[in-house]
Amino acid sequence: MDIRKTIGLVVALALISACSPKVTSNLQKSYQPISYEQEVFVLGLNEEAPSQAEMIGSIKVGDNGFSANCGFEEVIELAKIEARKAGGNVLKITEHKLPSAMGSSCHQIKADILRIADTSGIQKEIISEEEVADPNVDYATLNIYRFSGGGALVSYDVYLGDSIVCRVKNKSKQTIQIKKLGYNNLWAKTESKAEIPVNFKAGQQYYVRCGLKMGIMVGRPSIELVDNKTGKMEFESIKTKQ
Repeated sequence: MDIRKTIGLVVALALISACSPKVTSNLQKSYQPISYEQEVFVLGLNEEAPSQAEMIGSIKVGDNGFSANCGFEEVIELAKIEARKAGGNVLKITEHKLPSAMGSSCHQIKADILRIADTSGIQKEIISEEEVADPNVDYATLNIYRFSGGGALVSYDVYLGDSIVCRVKNKSKQTIQIKKLGYNNLWAKTESKAEIPVNFKAGQQYYVRCGLKMGIMVGRPSIELVDNKTGKMEFESIKTKQ
């Protein structure tokens, strides 16, 4: 191989490594790794670990000072990889530091790595959160939130069709009843427009993560519909002033 190509490859790998969040694990027990195809279940800050869970160790995913691609979902995936290597099939989050405009732009977590022989109880709970609707209400529930981060002074309105649903500020969360059911567009606009379609159904919960991406002047809004499990964990992790 040409020496210049070799040097280029080494530099590229070094840059990729430098941009990855720092992962540190502390294992108390040793098990055979589980298959990458096997699910690792995640329990949020407010969820209790099953009494039969066996503690394998702990893990920390943090900012190395140059980290990129360190959103909540990316950080969780890194933690799942380490849990599988340790033979664990459950992660119990014990600490979640949110991105900060004056600090790290990364999500940082600490979690316990657990091993459970029977995960059917956790699976049933996840199915319940995702699929079961409340038959006693005639509206959908929209949980909309935004982490702290870049563009802390920039806020924007979120629309449902032609109507304003709420104003999204840095490090904020709101729960809103949506009575305009069926397919609707949620959108926001600053120097550009972000838009997502949502099929609102009575009795169901929806989680929408908002943010602000780099733009020319004031930044571009971002709106993303996330699954209920992830959305609930992220929503509950945001502590707002009462």
